[in-house]
Amino acid sequence: MKRIKLLEVRSELGAGTRGAGMGIDALRVACLNKGSDYFRRYNSVVVPDLNHVLFEKTPFRWAKHIDAIYTVQKGIASAVEQTLRFGEFPLVLAGDHSSANATIAGIKAAYPHKTLGVIWIDAHADLHSPYTTPSGNVHGMPLAAALGLDNRAHQRNEPDAETEFFWHRLQNLAEPGPKLRPEHLVYVVVRDTEEQEDALIAELGIKWIKLPEIKEKGARQLARDIYEHLRFCDLVYISFDVDSLDSSFSIGTGTPVEDGLYLSEAENLCQDLLENERVVCFEMVEINPTLDNGNTMAKNAFNILEKATDAIERRLRTEGVASRS
Repeated sequence: MKRIKLLEVRSELGAGTRGAGMGIDALRVACLNKGSDYFRRYNSVVVPDLNHVLFEKTPFRWAKHIDAIYTVQKGIASAVEQTLRFGEFPLVLAGDHSSANATIAGIKAAYPHKTLGVIWIDAHADLHSPYTTPSGNVHGMPLAAALGLDNRAHQRNEPDAETEFFWHRLQNLAEPGPKLRPEHLVYVVVRDTEEQEDALIAELGIKWIKLPEIKEKGARQLARDIYEHLRFCDLVYISFDVDSLDSSFSIGTGTPVEDGLYLSEAENLCQDLLENERVVCFEMVEINPTLDNGNTMAKNAFNILEKATDAIERRLRTEGVASRS
C-alpha cells in the first residue's frame, strides 16, 4: 500500500504578514493537545526555508524576496517529485501559499506526460504577477506562475529586469512552460479578488464555485460536479488555504475573509474530494498562530487535516487491496 509522506515547508517569504512559518508547529501543538499520534504516524521531511532573509531588505518591490523564494521552491518541487517517484503520497504542510507553484511543478516533473487538474480551495484567486500585484507579495502569484501568465493586458507595475528574470524562473520551475491549463483549474469559495484577476478569470473561463452553490449542493454533489469538469485530467492536486474558512473561524491567518466555509463544510468537502483515485497530492497552507487567539486556527485546521488524511488512507487501502487481487 502507498504511504503518506508529510512535506513540511516553513517558508513564509511570500506572505505579507509575518508568522505563517510557525503554522506547522502550531498544528503540532494542536495535535499534542488533542492527544493524537498524527505526527508520529507518518514520515516527514523538512524542506529548507530561507526565512532569515526576511531580516534583510528586499530589492524586489513587485515580487518581494523572489530570489530566495525561487531557491526554496526548487527544494519543494524536488521533494514533491521524489516523493511521488518513490510511490508515496505527498501531503504538503506549508507556510504561505506561494509554495503551491512548486508543488505543481514537482507533480509535473514526476508525471511530465500526464494532464494535471487543480482544485483551489481559497479566499483568493492568486492570479497576480509582478506586472499586476498591488502588494508585491508572491503568495498572490502561484497560479499565474503555474499557468505561465503575466497578464500584461492589465499591467499596472514596471518590474525591473532582475524581477522578471526570477519570475520567469518560477514559471519554468522543474520543466519549461506552463504546468496547468485554465480549463483544468477549479476555484472553490474564492471571494476576495482584484479587477486584474477578475478580468483574467472571465477571459480564461476558469470554473468558479462560489459559496451559494456550495450551500445549495452540499459536498458530495459538488465533488461530483468538480470531477465531471476535470474528467480529462489524469491527475488532481488539491490546495487548501485556511482562509477559505469563514473569518469567524479563521482569525489565525494573514488575510481572513468573511462569507467562507464553515468547519463542517470544509471537512466534508476535503473528505469527498480526496476519495477520488486521481488525487496525487494535498496541501494545507497559511496558518498563522501569531495572529490567533489560543491556537484556534491550528486546532480547527488540524481537525480538517485529520479528516482529510483519513480519506486519503481509506482510498490508498482500497487501491492496495485492488492491486493485490
